Amino acid sequence: QVQLVESGGGLVQPGGSLRLSCAASGFTFSSYWMYWFRQAPGKGLEEVSGINSGGGNTYYADSVKGRFTISRDNAKNTLYLQMNSLKPEDTALYYCARIQYGTCIDWGQGTQVTVSS
Repeated sequence: QVQLVESGGGLVQPGGSLRLSCAASGFTFSSYWMYWFRQAPGKGLEEVSGINSGGGNTYYADSVKGRFTISRDNAKNTLYLQMNSLKPEDTALYYCARIQYGTCIDWGQGTQVTVSS
């Protein structure tokens, strides 16, 4: 069955960096767009970043543009999100998702990112 397993979250000080990973299995990873979403406490789900199947086309929310970099390794079936210059407002549960026809069809369980001094 399809599995998406996020890792790499944690507690980091403002200005710090983290790299999130999402290990995918159960489907042909290289055939799908993949996205990162996040949900902060008491807030709705926010689209953070997306990448096409080949990795050559990316999307970033304005709130993370210039600070976050999405990438993928299709040989390792893994999606990444490099997060630099982290701010307290980046604190959230981060999810990776598989996209088909513009719809999220599978989600991971999430990894917590907390930015605090």
